[in-house]
Amino acid sequence: MTTFSNDKAIYLQMADRLCDEILAGLYGDDDRIPSVREYAVLLQVNTNTAVKAYDALARDGIIYNRRGLGYFVSAGARATIMQARRREFMEQTLPDVFRRMRLLGIGIDEVVKRWE
Repeated sequence: MTTFSNDKAIYLQMADRLCDEILAGLYGDDDRIPSVREYAVLLQVNTNTAVKAYDALARDGIIYNRRGLGYFVSAGARATIMQARRREFMEQTLPDVFRRMRLLGIGIDEVVKRWE
């Protein structure tokens, strides 16, 4: 069973999961992805929730619909996702990490040492 967090709408978490699958190479450019109904069953959510996720991804140019054939990964989707995720990391996640580091007295040298 798939578990969803309470801090973000389920359809957005579904869209993130599909993006993760594209980033991981599960789906490449112009590959067919599971139908809305298949993905809803897989993740045990309402079909309307899956429709919202697919609509959001289509709006962002990550996937496209071929009438009667289903949804497919847009050319360049991986690069588009990567660019958006990097921007989000740099503008939202990293500032929060640095704020926490400052509060906890953790220097960048300590982080680099731990990383290596």
